[in-house]
Amino acid sequence: MTIGQFLSSPDFRRHYWARNHLGWRHMDAARPNSAHHAIARMQRDGSMTGVITQNVDMLHLKAGSVPTLDLHGSYGRVICLDCGNLLSRYTLADRLDAVNPDFADRVRSRGAIEVAPDADAVLHDTADFVMVDCENCGGVLKPDIVYFGETVPRPVTDRAFAMVDAAEAMLVAGSSLTVMSGLRFVRHAAQSGIPVVIVNRGGTRGDRFATLKIDHRCEVILPSLTATTTLL
Repeated sequence: MTIGQFLSSPDFRRHYWARNHLGWRHMDAARPNSAHHAIARMQRDGSMTGVITQNVDMLHLKAGSVPTLDLHGSYGRVICLDCGNLLSRYTLADRLDAVNPDFADRVRSRGAIEVAPDADAVLHDTADFVMVDCENCGGVLKPDIVYFGETVPRPVTDRAFAMVDAAEAMLVAGSSLTVMSGLRFVRHAAQSGIPVVIVNRGGTRGDRFATLKIDHRCEVILPSLTATTTLL
């Protein structure tokens, strides 16, 4: 979704939130796999200093990774575009349930609810859904996620570059590095003489910068990884 689409009209935003209200708990129910847990263990034993993730699914946090830098935001937070107030997705869900008490039942009465890969329910008719505004200022609420057409906030990128500079090596796990928001940190590490290890099925845009590339599944490789240097 582009930020332009989201901001284009109240009707579009209502349609988005209706779909998300029914589907977001499918993402919330997802659990970390062995790769997420392996990364968290490396953080706990001191061989990894931090995690920068492009994913918004909170799986690193659920696995116990601290600190975790959410480069593209998190589905678990909602932000007001007018005043900047943040609230949890759970809090918003309670407010939406209160003003749409029978919405899920009405949707189910029309047939099975299909959930798309982005965790939004596939709905066509959402005219009867009621959206709420920011309780603080009455402004527009949006998931605290970087949409297409938006840029990662400068403080976030500055912190990410600082994490890369502080590391002895950089581990890229499960990313094709298709978008520049992630690739730039790999390029920065390579240009700074910091070794880059990439574990991913298939090629990535960062392969030419890699000191070592392992073409395999992260959930197989990372649990068996014995770190000998401080990784990011």
